[in-house]
Amino acid sequence: MTAQLFQPYRLNDSLVLDNHILMAPLTRCMADADLVPTQAMADYYARRADAGLIISEATIIRPDGQGYPNTPGIFTQAQIDGWRKVTDAVHAKGGKIFMQLWHTGRVAHPFFWGGEAPIAPSAIAVEGTVPRMRELVYQTPKAVTVTEIAELVSDYAKAAENAIEAGFDGVEIHGANGYLIDQFLHHDSNRREDEYGGSPENMSRFALEVVDAVIARIGHERTALRLSPGAYFNMAGDARDREVFDYLLAELEGRQLAYLHAGIFDDAMEFDYLGGRVSDYMRGKYGKTLVGVGSYTAHSASLAISEGRFNLIAIGRPFIANHDYVAKVKAGSELVAYSDEMLANLY
Repeated sequence: MTAQLFQPYRLNDSLVLDNHILMAPLTRCMADADLVPTQAMADYYARRADAGLIISEATIIRPDGQGYPNTPGIFTQAQIDGWRKVTDAVHAKGGKIFMQLWHTGRVAHPFFWGGEAPIAPSAIAVEGTVPRMRELVYQTPKAVTVTEIAELVSDYAKAAENAIEAGFDGVEIHGANGYLIDQFLHHDSNRREDEYGGSPENMSRFALEVVDAVIARIGHERTALRLSPGAYFNMAGDARDREVFDYLLAELEGRQLAYLHAGIFDDAMEFDYLGGRVSDYMRGKYGKTLVGVGSYTAHSASLAISEGRFNLIAIGRPFIANHDYVAKVKAGSELVAYSDEMLANLY
């Protein structure tokens, strides 16, 4: 039943994946004090190189994008050099790897960069505290100016260029899961009244500017995007969000991305204003390569692919527990069950 997962998949003329299984981006908080990837991280990714494509853990594009401890960056030469060890290790095993580019927006915390308030579309705080550092309470962000938005767009493009310098095969722009780009796309977090808020066109503007700037810098065939049309993490849903994503997905259809990736922890979740599951909504609006994710097994993912619900599957926690996930699934071997205790080490 899972045989199709092990067939090659052509993303475009530049990239052919060995199979349909992607390693989902998994934040591990294991970079060093300067946010430089370590040798342990290189070994960790290399052990998983038989995935059709590895998507790296989310990697911050500049210091004020940091919202969790020891998350790697891609804005210093040392970080670029550290990531080069990772990509070299993956490529030596025959694998392919994209970097996920990240700015956490209003869920960043000044503790990490010693600066001022975090930035966001609007000055609306998210409730709660920083994971793994519960003593840090989220702060009310500063609404970015139009000039600062232009700087952010430029910084995303530079980060993409740095990722290619570090040896990555491409980048996935993190536009999902309640982080900066996603904050522009939902009415709960975007209350702007200028050209970046109010209407679907305006609320989509930042995301599209980032996509276009990255494409201009590294090429469309190496540019991917992750989106969360369903608000579920650090975000409240709003029925008006549907119109934003209707517009955005139509615009993305013409941009020849490497792929579009659903951002959802469990794709069994349904959203009234989307008419059901995130992946089904996205499939109905986007006809090119779509990556499904969210608590799928190899069997259920293979079935969904055969039904045309998406083209590729990203697997998360099972890859933490099983560095040889692809080989085990192909052989029909039993998988090691994931447990939270595994987060303390890079197996």
